[in-house]
Amino acid sequence: MKLPQFYIDDIIKTAIAEDINYIDSTTDLLIPEDDVSSAYFMAKDEGTLAGIDVALRVFKLLDENIQIETYFKDGDKVNKGDVIARFRGNTAAMLKAERTSLNLIQHMSGIATYTAKCAALVQGTNASVTDTRKTLPGLRPLQKYSVVAGGGKNHRYNLSDAAMLKDNHIDAYGGITPAVNALREKAGHMLKIEVEARTLSDVQEALDCGVDVIMLDNMTCDEMKKAVQLTNGRAKLEASGNVTLENIRQVAETGVDIISLGALTHSVKAFDISMKWDKK
Repeated sequence: MKLPQFYIDDIIKTAIAEDINYIDSTTDLLIPEDDVSSAYFMAKDEGTLAGIDVALRVFKLLDENIQIETYFKDGDKVNKGDVIARFRGNTAAMLKAERTSLNLIQHMSGIATYTAKCAALVQGTNASVTDTRKTLPGLRPLQKYSVVAGGGKNHRYNLSDAAMLKDNHIDAYGGITPAVNALREKAGHMLKIEVEARTLSDVQEALDCGVDVIMLDNMTCDEMKKAVQLTNGRAKLEASGNVTLENIRQVAETGVDIISLGALTHSVKAFDISMKWDKK
């Protein structure tokens, strides 16, 4: 999975412009323009790496001649104390790139690390771990890329990808069946339909409508097991709501096909990576 370079560059340029404005008052007044230094990224925890190419691109945009050597790639496991990459280039450019670069790789690696933990806990079951649309504005592709780097899968990228009838759509339109029928009258043949089910009766109604995916919203594991039996493979079942590291295995063992977690992206803890400078 590779993100388009123009997208990455746009994010980086926006972040750098926000951080530097027109001058770095410390670096530009302190460091000679032709000064050269060496530094490195070091992991300060154990986890899964994501965003190394994005992070290194920050340095390249500020110093096209910088020399970079990397020792890990996205998706790799890193341990505390591992040197992830080394740099040698213009000192001022490296100082200006440091914070933006670390912000991106720490956030992306945090997502990959949490995703990897979830994916490991459901191994051997039928379930796959996916993200949601609960992402930070402007960073969705980076966040969803990080989920894949951690061993997860992506849910919808945006509202155009599929028709997903959530509780508010259903309540606003007047019920599952009329909403699905109305969608089918206008939707093209490529559009899949997912329905959020709050009860087992909702599951049965969605099945009767022949939808592609049914989201089991905040159901207990016993209810999800009954939904799996009721569905019997006629639609994909997605478990959603209040899934944690502590209960994700139990959820997976109900037999659902998908477990979606907003926590993969909306509240993940940044992975601790620091930039160290070689003493002159």
